[in-house]
Amino acid sequence: MVHNPLPEDPAVLVLADGTVFQGKAAGSRGTSFGEIAFNTGMYGYQEIFTDPSYHRQIVVMATAHIGNYGVHEDETESSGPRVAGVVVRNFSSIASRPGGNGTLQDDLEGNEVVGIRDVDTRALVTHIRENGAMNAVVSSDGTSVEELKAKLADVPSMEGMELSSQVSVSEPREAGEGGEHRVALLDLGVKESIVRCLVERGCHVKVFPWDSKASDLLAWNPEGIMLSNGPGDPAAMPGVVNEVRELAASGVPVFGICLGHQVLALSQGLATEKMFNGHRGVNHPVKNLISGKCEITSQNHGFVVSRGALETATDVEETHVHLNDNTVAGIRIKGKPVFSVQYHPEASAGPHDSRYLFDEFVANIAKEKSAVLQ
Repeated sequence: MVHNPLPEDPAVLVLADGTVFQGKAAGSRGTSFGEIAFNTGMYGYQEIFTDPSYHRQIVVMATAHIGNYGVHEDETESSGPRVAGVVVRNFSSIASRPGGNGTLQDDLEGNEVVGIRDVDTRALVTHIRENGAMNAVVSSDGTSVEELKAKLADVPSMEGMELSSQVSVSEPREAGEGGEHRVALLDLGVKESIVRCLVERGCHVKVFPWDSKASDLLAWNPEGIMLSNGPGDPAAMPGVVNEVRELAASGVPVFGICLGHQVLALSQGLATEKMFNGHRGVNHPVKNLISGKCEITSQNHGFVVSRGALETATDVEETHVHLNDNTVAGIRIKGKPVFSVQYHPEASAGPHDSRYLFDEFVANIAKEKSAVLQ
């Protein structure tokens, strides 16, 4: 068991609509801006905080106790925390777990992530749910509320913001060398568990930067193409959309996740739209319209494929639907081994109901390879 006393510095959270929440500091002392979002998951805070899809977002954890099992090097989804800020009710100064790597406080402080604790998160989540996504600022360095409100007014909206360039690799890297299937992964903000899920299924994965050309990926002679998750507005990435259109037409099996799902949809002439409140949690029900089965999924997104645009499409069909609000949760291109889902089938953290999608992707690869040999 590791214990690290928490700072007693006062902290404040200010929302763009002027709402103010008082609390105490957690993590690093400072001031940080971003879009406020809440996650309903009761576990997996380290995977959430290190998920690149949360870049430029201040994350409110709906569950009351955060930090009690510390951090572990095997549960990070990137090089470190990616969130702009953290908001919690009860922040544990004790990390109680065999084999852990320290406290959450040390991890956030060492990575300069500003947080606030002792906040009425039930009231905050209710406020966001009823008033929608908005920008916010969390501060523990003594900056006045009036000054924070003035600065917050100048923070740009998440809508129209391209962020993959800030979280993607700058040079290609490889994993699972010697694997049976060659998979080129376009890194829009990939979680490491996605790479691990592919490697576990016998894939040799080459991760390409977000702005790579389709010709770059295809020149590696991949047998499958993965379009990763990531942050920001998919409509602000026309260059990526154009390259994905070429990849989808290449005949190579394609699998898109989250942001990858959205850019694939855009490449097929569909549209995306910002949600009033996104989906963020590990208990979202989705129905597979092909099999008729339902699954509990891990989700993290603030944009969604337009249902109206999908209903008029002739070459794209819906494969999965979110059962809470009827939003589009999966699509595939008719007659091609190309599909995508809005949620996170690697489910880290989350239930593993949807990991079969990686198996389907690998099966598509094997089928195409077999057809070439015949």
